[in-house]
Amino acid sequence: MTTFVDRVELHVAAGSGGHGCASVHREKFKPLGGPDGGNGGRGGDVILVVDQSVTTLLDYHHSPHRKATNGKPGEGGNRSGKDGQDLVLPVPDGTVVLDRDGEVLADLVGHGTRFVAAQGGRGGLGNAALASARRKAPGFALLGEPGDLQDIVLELKTVADVALVGYPSAGKSSLISVLSAAKPKIADYPFTTLVPNLGVVTAGSTVYTIADVPGLIPGASQGKGLGLEFLRHVERCSVLVHVLDTATLESDRDPVSDLDVIEAELRQYGGLDDRPRVVVLNKIDIPDGKDLADMIRPDLEERGYRVFEVSAVAHMGLKELSFALAEIVGTARAAKPKEEATRVVIRPKAVDDSGFTVVREEDGLFRVRGEKPERWVRQTDFNNDEAVGYLADRLNRLGVEDQLMKAGARAGDGVAIGPEENAVVFDWEPTMMAGAEMLGRRGEDHRLEAPRPAAQRRKDRQAEHDEAEREYDEFDPF
Repeated sequence: MTTFVDRVELHVAAGSGGHGCASVHREKFKPLGGPDGGNGGRGGDVILVVDQSVTTLLDYHHSPHRKATNGKPGEGGNRSGKDGQDLVLPVPDGTVVLDRDGEVLADLVGHGTRFVAAQGGRGGLGNAALASARRKAPGFALLGEPGDLQDIVLELKTVADVALVGYPSAGKSSLISVLSAAKPKIADYPFTTLVPNLGVVTAGSTVYTIADVPGLIPGASQGKGLGLEFLRHVERCSVLVHVLDTATLESDRDPVSDLDVIEAELRQYGGLDDRPRVVVLNKIDIPDGKDLADMIRPDLEERGYRVFEVSAVAHMGLKELSFALAEIVGTARAAKPKEEATRVVIRPKAVDDSGFTVVREEDGLFRVRGEKPERWVRQTDFNNDEAVGYLADRLNRLGVEDQLMKAGARAGDGVAIGPEENAVVFDWEPTMMAGAEMLGRRGEDHRLEAPRPAAQRRKDRQAEHDEAEREYDEFDPF
């Protein structure tokens, strides 16, 4: 049974943000000391990190569901909730992250490379953060946002300079064991190698990595044997080394036909035509193997291959092979474009970008989509009239009402904010400001101040509406 897994589907869930707290400070002889509700903590992220000590995705095959912790809610006394703990998932070097449609999200190469697979939700603001000179005692707080839910595919592609390919039991594992310090499992039966073995070779001043790819057989590119599962591991390699068995005991095989079969499988897999090839005739320590190698070498060289005769068991011809591979690897490295330093790409929004869209659907429903309105809806406690009124003020100030009117919306028409599967739907009434003000002046508590004349209260109410959104944005860290 193989203990190697190089492709898994992973279901990750980031932590949700903690809710903000609506609280009023109280102490002896001062029962209403002002709002002191703290902010909710941020939800934990799910982060993939390259760890060179990890060589397989087996753990995620057995446990494909992973979740970070939630942020804690805020508390009274201006105490913010604790942030959720990030969930760090170690992955092998060379892991490719894809979405369910096959689009590449990240290519993780190099120890310590990180990718946030799912982002934790923001914590909600407490009423202390929502308070201002005109909104002295908000009776509501914002809810924490849910964390991201993602279904991703992890695909491992071995990172190596040289790939040894060939039939099972051609001697690839033996060859990598004598060229490097790798200790693969070696036996004389097919499919001894069930995982790609990696070794480090030093030839003069050049150090390169070599991978022993599990044996291929005819039909590997269609999924026969172990080939389809492991052909992807040669994609990153700069040099392909055909290891041919010159002393095979199978009467229907010979080194040249083996080479033709493997090349046919590589062509069908695709994308490897530009890789330089080297042919290694292995097991020349056996008399029949040496005779066969001398016989077929001219034919292989006539095809344009560089041919090396070696014996992994007797350590024959290994120095010449290792230095030749070092030369090819050095040439391939020099031909690669230099990696540019990490750059921060800034994509400013267009000056006429309102940040949301209003679309009338076939059933007459008006749908509002945009990062801000959808986030604001997620943060609103719809059981609190004051919070609902505050949301109405924010949407009105953003220009949602104006766009609805331009799109042809009339009183009583249905309006949905958010995607179809998770939207808030309501019957629209023109002039959200008036509807919101009917819920009362948000953030006012007459017990915190002396009575005022009715005219002054109306004036303050209008001033509060005009400045409510601007004041909130000053406190909104998101």
